[in-house]
Amino acid sequence: MEAAIIIIVIVVVIVLWLVTSYNRLVGYRNNRENAFANIDVQLRQRYDLVPQLVNTVKGYATHEKDLLEKVTLARSAAMNATSINDKIDANNLLSSALSGLKVSLEAYPDLKANQNFLQLQNELADIENKLAATRRYFNSATRELNTAVQSFPSNIIAGMFGFRKEPMFEIAQEERAAVERAPKVEF
Repeated sequence: MEAAIIIIVIVVVIVLWLVTSYNRLVGYRNNRENAFANIDVQLRQRYDLVPQLVNTVKGYATHEKDLLEKVTLARSAAMNATSINDKIDANNLLSSALSGLKVSLEAYPDLKANQNFLQLQNELADIENKLAATRRYFNSATRELNTAVQSFPSNIIAGMFGFRKEPMFEIAQEERAAVERAPKVEF
């Protein structure tokens, strides 16, 4: 009789541990997905702003057609991406294209003084700042999930139920060299 009670208690403890571990992993996964939904909101604003920015620049920078087309294509690819990983890759491409546009615009002093352009540029900077904050939150949620998926003993539950390590939202390889280089300051 005592042995049966001990076995039942052990089984109940194991079942409670399994349920708790599984629910914790589900919570981490849902938190990560919610964090990416927040990024999606910022990306939607960015996508809506990019055509306005491109059209404003077109009036001043007609010979920058290739660059403007690159931004437009990158925006389209980002909007059509479906999975979180595809969206991360597509938005890294869009960030790279927008960086190229910013550099190219330095040659247009009249454009930089245009109120519409300045307002759009400020809105884009604001969105980029919000995106950076939401990306940090997403990466934090991803780190929590990855830690739980890789840590013992929750990695056993993770393996049983198909949880896996997820990628962070990182800088694209093409931009990494530019980011790691010290900024050039000119007066």
